[in-house]
Amino acid sequence: MNIFVLVKRTFDTEEKIVVTGGAIQEDGAEFIINPYDEYAIEEAIQVRDAQGGEVTVVTLGGEDAEKQLRTALAMGADKAVLINTEDDLDELDQFSAAYILAEYLKDKEADLILGGNVAIDGGSGQVGPRVAELLGINYVTTITKLEIDGKTVKIVRDVEGDSEVLEAELPLLVTAQQGLNEPRYPSLPGIMKAKKKPLEELELDDLDIDEDDVKAKTTTVEIYLPAQKVAGRVLEGDLSDQVKELVSLLHSEAKVV
Repeated sequence: MNIFVLVKRTFDTEEKIVVTGGAIQEDGAEFIINPYDEYAIEEAIQVRDAQGGEVTVVTLGGEDAEKQLRTALAMGADKAVLINTEDDLDELDQFSAAYILAEYLKDKEADLILGGNVAIDGGSGQVGPRVAELLGINYVTTITKLEIDGKTVKIVRDVEGDSEVLEAELPLLVTAQQGLNEPRYPSLPGIMKAKKKPLEELELDDLDIDEDDVKAKTTTVEIYLPAQKVAGRVLEGDLSDQVKELVSLLHSEAKVV
């Protein structure tokens, strides 16, 4: 089975992020594989182990993304591909990312393509479905279970706290939701093997893509941190006095009544 995983390098949102001049400062920031993509990588490895074939992880960006690709290889992926967009494009959006990925995948005869449900730095959840649309294949989002029998795939997907069960046919693109599996940590032997696994680097020219055709259609105007929350107030005294004070505060300060 020919399996591809779409991976994104993202900021580690559990670490301190510094915003200056309406942009996130990358110097000193920690970067990781988008956590939802880790579920996709793990599922791809499990499918390969059960069905045979190989797993290729693909990402867009600069050479800094090699670290995340090597991590995916250490987890158990077979190959990695970096499509270097750093020199040609100042900014990527969902349109440009999907277009480039689809151009790479269009002649790869992929049976199964996996990606994360969303990226924690953007949260749009658009890239996977856009890729599937461009390739003309079926797609299912927010999956929590995947079973493959020949060309038929049985899927359980998360739908706002409930579950939906459906069937689809390969080739197929799915996006992974939390709960699909428990991503493995790279082992020491896996890390050593990853150094010898193939990591291919491509440019837009290698895919016959003109940079004018993939310029971002959206512009990030400003990035800013949420306003610091004010500490709550604890009302004291008799219950009737608390109610009167609460109503007064809702009227004078919160201005909701």
